[in-house]
Amino acid sequence: MDTPSTFAELVVFLIDFIQLLVAGVFALTFLVFMWKLIDAWIIHADESGSREGGRTLVVTAAVVLTIMASIWGILAILQTAFYS
Repeated sequence: MDTPSTFAELVVFLIDFIQLLVAGVFALTFLVFMWKLIDAWIIHADESGSREGGRTLVVTAAVVLTIMASIWGILAILQTAFYS
């Protein structure tokens, strides 16, 4: 990618970078969610404390992923509305 030479190109570059960063955070959050789900409910299924901790983490992660997806969608709608 070329170095931005105008303010508009800089803004587009920053928006693209932020979108990439948000996608990376979303993917990392999903991977942690899946690993903790497997760890708590499959690997340590015989430990009740692990199951309870896993349940709490899964509910929290599901809420966080839902909020992140909603914000990402709202920003995409706004971006489409303002850049069209």
